[in-house]
Amino acid sequence: MFDIFWITGVIGLVLIISGLLAKTRRHQSFIYIFGGLLLEAYSIYIGDIVFIVLQGVFTIVAFYEFYQYSKKKER
Repeated sequence: MFDIFWITGVIGLVLIISGLLAKTRRHQSFIYIFGGLLLEAYSIYIGDIVFIVLQGVFTIVAFYEFYQYSKKKER
């Protein structure tokens, strides 16, 4: 049947896809972060080094974008 990591991967992918529909850039980055973390967990579970690295980079970039946007809004 389905295991928890497979479901985690599916939810992560759905979150990243739904991030494209987000109304604000900050909200989009926030959704990307959570989707990226879930897909990172799935990538680690399946043990594919390419996906682990790429998903890690994606999540770090989403964190950076969220931080930059939040910093810009404070000004």
